[in-house]
Amino acid sequence: MPMPVPQTRQVRFGANYTPSQGWFHHWLDFDLDAVRADLDSLAGLGLDHIRVFPLWPLFQPNRTLIRPRAVEQLVQLADAAAERGLDISVDGLQGHLSSFDFLPAWTRTWHRRNLFTDPEVLAGQEEYLRTLAAALADRPHFLGMTLGNEINQFSDGPHPDPDRITGAQATAWLERMLAACERGAPGRMHLHAAYDAAWYRDGHPFTPAQAARLGAATAVHSWVFNGTAQRHGPAGTATEQHAAYLVELSKAWATDPHRPVWLQEVGAPAPHIPEDRAARFTEATVRNALDCPDLWGVTWWCSHDVARSLADFPELEYGLGLLRTDRTVKPAGKAIAALVEEWRGRAHRPGVRSTALVVDVGGAAAAPFRSVCAPGGAVFEAWMRLTAQGARPSLVLAELAGDEAHLVSRGITEVCTADDAG
Repeated sequence: MPMPVPQTRQVRFGANYTPSQGWFHHWLDFDLDAVRADLDSLAGLGLDHIRVFPLWPLFQPNRTLIRPRAVEQLVQLADAAAERGLDISVDGLQGHLSSFDFLPAWTRTWHRRNLFTDPEVLAGQEEYLRTLAAALADRPHFLGMTLGNEINQFSDGPHPDPDRITGAQATAWLERMLAACERGAPGRMHLHAAYDAAWYRDGHPFTPAQAARLGAATAVHSWVFNGTAQRHGPAGTATEQHAAYLVELSKAWATDPHRPVWLQEVGAPAPHIPEDRAARFTEATVRNALDCPDLWGVTWWCSHDVARSLADFPELEYGLGLLRTDRTVKPAGKAIAALVEEWRGRAHRPGVRSTALVVDVGGAAAAPFRSVCAPGGAVFEAWMRLTAQGARPSLVLAELAGDEAHLVSRGITEVCTADDAG
């Protein structure tokens, strides 16, 4: 069989848009001029897209009320982005942001219903996602919908009050909600996003197989405060390669060998990444991710810092922006701008990763032992050892490690185990 030809195209660079005034509470006092000034500062970095977060309780405060004015403001934001050359991806069910939950009153306390299985909640979510997608369907700069920001965290611990579900119920929810987005805006890049419990937490109902097989692309969110930086330090190979590892890990489950992978969230959280190392970490993380085939793009978390006048955020959340609240550029922002300039007009052609580390998680579908992939796990640590030695490893599921057609489709010529990696 012929070796696969790596796909070439330009990689995308963007930011998760956190308004400089009022954080996501800006929807309560929507100021289009302030939004335009924020978007000007992002366009000044050379970025080509943003990811936007409506707050679900403000847009759908009652199960049968999706506020027309809120939807209109979302469209205004999208049009302002387009005027500055920025495409837009919209997250629907917000959901969860920076340690705060934003759930409508019709899903909580006296109206408590399971977010993933209750028939009335499902119908409300479905119509909400369809409505947002339809409102933007005629905008050529609209990329598509993400169902919600790390909504998987509502399904399991360590959330203090989870809506428990099975893996089959998670699949059914994902398929139904993705179909609603497609009805609203056919043919756009609709996908779902999970925090890394989907990849690392045994028994979690949202799985790697769902992440890598449902939706138009695979989204990965890379945060090194998950034990990686604590174990390996701020400049360790594992810390600077964590995002690239997640990109490659996702490809082990993908049935399409060239499925696009979107590094949809990645940031430099202090104190795990000290402020004076943020620019170095940013550059190293992005460069390492760019060495992964089929990377759709990198979207940094986040655009602007959180104002210190806002209370009760975890300390690390305040300083994650590429820009300060006064819209001046921080060192991490300068690092991103330099990378954007370097890659402007350049084809993404990283080459095939021909060595694959075997991933045995007890079965691809449920992945009951996926913690071997987590920081400290045998697969994670072996991949990082190989990388530190100068290798460019990928990963392959144990059940596919002997499948010649699969290996050829991915350009894999050598397979090794964690024990082989020393």
